[in-house]
Amino acid sequence: MNLQEILDDRIIVINLEANNKEQAITKLVQKLKEANYIDDIEAFKKDIYHRESLGSTGIGNNIAIPHGHSESVIKNGVAIGKLQNEIEWETLDDKGVKLVCLFAVSKNGNSAETHLEILSEFASKLGDDEAIKELLRAKNVEEIKKVFIEEV
Repeated sequence: MNLQEILDDRIIVINLEANNKEQAITKLVQKLKEANYIDDIEAFKKDIYHRESLGSTGIGNNIAIPHGHSESVIKNGVAIGKLQNEIEWETLDDKGVKLVCLFAVSKNGNSAETHLEILSEFASKLGDDEAIKELLRAKNVEEIKKVFIEEV
């Protein structure tokens, strides 16, 4: 599993319009449904909010990584939303969020291992301040993908 396989133009949104966490999650979940990554919007959102109840997914540096480990996931993927405006989110640094990476991971098969692989790939980029600056400056889908795919 590599980032090239995970990054799908259909589920990456630049200038995502959302006034809050719920709107951001709903819009990204809808993208996942439209692209056939999930089969049940409400079930998937329920699983995301269950995970949110266990601890914040706002990792700081204006980034949130909500995730749903769900039976409604048909295909593992990551919907990315670069927000038009910063929104409130419970974060480790008490700052708002400008970029949301919503992980959709199936409960079937070896999904726990796949989930960790995907998170690990993203974490290496999201832990790099320069990569985050580039993500927040990105003006199109290709620029977002480039940050995740390029070797540092």
